[in-house]
Amino acid sequence: MSRRIHLATHLSVGGLERRYRAAHEPHERTWWQILWLLARGQTATAIAESTGYTRYWIGQIAKRYNAEGPEGMVNKQRTTSWRPPRMLTGEQQEELRQALAGPAPEGAKQWTCRAVADWMAAKLGRPVPVQRGWDYLQRLKQSQQAPRPRHALADAEQQADFKKSSARSSGRWPPPFPRRRSRCGPPMSTALA
Repeated sequence: MSRRIHLATHLSVGGLERRYRAAHEPHERTWWQILWLLARGQTATAIAESTGYTRYWIGQIAKRYNAEGPEGMVNKQRTTSWRPPRMLTGEQQEELRQALAGPAPEGAKQWTCRAVADWMAAKLGRPVPVQRGWDYLQRLKQSQQAPRPRHALADAEQQADFKKSSARSSGRWPPPFPRRRSRCGPPMSTALA
């Protein structure tokens, strides 16, 4: 014979039923239904047959309700995300924006993620990974794009001649494909006529 699960008296049977009927989140609604059925005197086996939950899980729901009360019957699946705070405050981020508008440190041509990470480390007084420098370059919309380098010995006239004589410039690009011929007799238009 199965034992009955006893619930703490946080809410009355009517209060559990009202929570069950008012719940909008599907998991929470089922949990409130299970608690309501337990409070009405049903066994975990009977509840497992009607709800699809196992007896073990029904016991865990009751255990959480007894320990935490109604506040524990919240689906924490989507409420537990945690993000670390930003490394730079708003003022420090504005200082970085102004620094990025100026010349790069140590005579470099442009700011790099390493240079930004070093700047942040100096401001924060602790080491900063290079990835965080990249993150702040992206956050502040600072592009590291540079024009493609030109070959030092390139002859502009030879390049222009090459471009003119290439297949793309002659209008033959892409190359024409041969027409497909039918293997089964005359084309459809003549067969119907």
